Amino acid sequence: MSVADTDKDTRLWGMILHLSLLLGHFTFLVGLVAPIIIWQIKKNVLPGIDQHGKNAANWIISLLIYSAICAALFITVILAIVAIPLGIVLAVLGVVFPIIAGIKANNGEYWKYPLSITFFK
Repeated sequence: MSVADTDKDTRLWGMILHLSLLLGHFTFLVGLVAPIIIWQIKKNVLPGIDQHGKNAANWIISLLIYSAICAALFITVILAIVAIPLGIVLAVLGVVFPIIAGIKANNGEYWKYPLSITFFK
């Protein structure tokens, strides 16, 4: 495989990895597991995928933490007024951020999700 083919494959699989996060809006676990599986399978074949996988995993974990905080706020009736808009913002970011990351990956760029907590460097 030539360097150009490897770069092309890295860009394609990076985009697929990020866009697979969108599956979480249809089937919860698939959207969380698919990017991790793609990352683990492809990182040894395409070393450039490793950073994409780390960025996506950091976003997944961060989004789960933020969602848990929203759920806890929602349970307390007084703070439900805050939790509902935050939940809507998280839902929008859960769609917009993977699309941006997928486009950047297809262009050969790495994109760190804003508001993402760094667990994997």
